[in-house]
Amino acid sequence: MAAFVVTVDCPLPPEVAWRRVTDWAAHGRFVPFTTVTPVTAPPGFVARTGLGRLGFDDPMEIVAWDPPRYCRVEKRGRVIRGWAELTVVPRGAGSRVSWREEAVPAGLPRPARPVADAAGRWLFGRVLRGLLADR
Repeated sequence: MAAFVVTVDCPLPPEVAWRRVTDWAAHGRFVPFTTVTPVTAPPGFVARTGLGRLGFDDPMEIVAWDPPRYCRVEKRGRVIRGWAELTVVPRGAGSRVSWREEAVPAGLPRPARPVADAAGRWLFGRVLRGLLADR
């Protein structure tokens, strides 16, 4: 993944939207072959992507936390490095949620970055829409 932004408008109040999109373990329901486990030291989570023993960990540290408005996560893994920012703002009776990310898999050639960009945009659009959907 390279740089992208995904924005979703939803009818949920900001506090509810925030709780849903910062339920890190729930992200794994929408990312194929991935489980997400929160960790406390340093505060963050680890996304494990793979099948069986083949896979990789994507450790992330929460470096800024201002609920229910803003969160910044830094990706500290060997396979994917970069950052992501989550913002939630009121919009009418609901919220506008944005996920902005710049992350690059190790060894990804520069010409392949637009494809990674599009994949990231699609994937995180799926995550946000799934987390913010009516239950």
